[in-house]
Amino acid sequence: MDPITLFKSIYSTLLLIFSIVIIFGLIALRQTNLSDSVHPAFAYFLFIISISWLTMVEGGQASLVGLLPVNKELYKDSHAKAYKSTAITNEGDNLDRYLLGRQFMVVLVVFCVNMSAGPIGGATLWGFPTWLTDIFFNGGLAMTLVTCMIGQLNSQVNASHCMLDYIDNYFALFTLWVAMAIEFSGLLHASYVIQLTVGALAGQPIESKEGPRSGAAAAFFWFRCLLSLTILSFCIAVTMVALFDGKTTMWESVPPGAAVVVFFVLMCIVGMLEGMQIAFFAVAKLQESERGSNIFAKKTCDLLYSGDGHNLPGFMIGRQLCVVSCMLFVARVTSVDMKGEANLFGVPDGVQGLFNTGLLGAVMLTILGSISWQLVASAFPIAFLSNPLTYVLLRLCLLLEGTGICQGAWVLAAIHKKIANFQRDEVYIGTAEERAKQEMGDDGGLPHVGTGHLVKLPGFSENAPKSLKDLMKKDTNVKNYLNEVAENMDTA
Repeated sequence: MDPITLFKSIYSTLLLIFSIVIIFGLIALRQTNLSDSVHPAFAYFLFIISISWLTMVEGGQASLVGLLPVNKELYKDSHAKAYKSTAITNEGDNLDRYLLGRQFMVVLVVFCVNMSAGPIGGATLWGFPTWLTDIFFNGGLAMTLVTCMIGQLNSQVNASHCMLDYIDNYFALFTLWVAMAIEFSGLLHASYVIQLTVGALAGQPIESKEGPRSGAAAAFFWFRCLLSLTILSFCIAVTMVALFDGKTTMWESVPPGAAVVVFFVLMCIVGMLEGMQIAFFAVAKLQESERGSNIFAKKTCDLLYSGDGHNLPGFMIGRQLCVVSCMLFVARVTSVDMKGEANLFGVPDGVQGLFNTGLLGAVMLTILGSISWQLVASAFPIAFLSNPLTYVLLRLCLLLEGTGICQGAWVLAAIHKKIANFQRDEVYIGTAEERAKQEMGDDGGLPHVGTGHLVKLPGFSENAPKSLKDLMKKDTNVKNYLNEVAENMDTA
């Protein structure tokens, strides 16, 4: 490890430890939203459960998407529980359904983190100076670091290389069932309406691995779409009324009008960052001549794919920081707090309690601030990259990653891997070439990408051997040939 990386690892890990300590201190002194209104013990419980579950939500996605092309019979006996999970996601369009439900789980978990660990207005701790509390408490840096490094990046690092071991447990299987149940409930079916609309606008039908729906199935599907649109409309109404009336957990010093502006700005930034990874994945398969003539699209691609390829995973890390930070602020902006006044719309106390949880804001952010932007980016990636804001956000993400503030995630991943005794997948199932020689080659069916699908950039693994990458850099004929092979596979 070079000295710079070592320094980043040390200071990032120390920042993470400090963040954990002050969050636990705030909860103990009833200085967070939940510990102030209920009890610190419950706040501790919700915070720990939320972060722990997020590790499986993030790591499970990397594993299930990565294992899709692998012949599952290879690990049926060695990893029986992982086999149970992939037997579900590899069937029909279940992977898309899982990804949709999982997206809501991520937003919901972040909202729970804000509820349990988000500091109340004017929170103080152990005589810390104002500038420090403004950065770590009011600025949300402590919650962002803990959520990103422990809940997301750490799990993605290990799951990208140790997919089988990571999901070979009932916790992973239970998480999959919950995601599938969320999708089946119809809560997010408004996303399918957006999906079909985007496909129609792009002039491209939405690909499916399943046959046409029967009459009863189609009726049930559209009923859930209508129900979801109704719920979404109600969520918007409640959130807007609460914002304009100043009845949210937003700091009292922020005027209601400014809170509304902050809400829309942050939701658009989250949407841009969610859509960018989809657009980058789509454009990565295109030749330079096919990436359009827009100056910002060219600058974005030149920055993203230039050099030794470190900017792509670097963007993913910086993006994670930005998205979590924005989600935590949106959670504060949209969580209802009547401040002792009459219930919103005169609803019963039980319904008002539901409003106060922030669940309505989570539903709205998932559909309007995340999934819809991803669907648009999947249909119009070049147009998405032509937006000047895309280039600005890419620069910001790379700047954040360059600080090394999340380098501690690799330290955590190494510790976690050692404790859990994770082994690389090749130990159990061999490389793709070895599997092919045994007549147990990977399945031809890869995750659906393109219009209307939410498959994202790979996390931290690059499949091509280094020797092949070096050869592609030296010989453009090799690079062009491989691009041509990839295109032929896409059109086959």
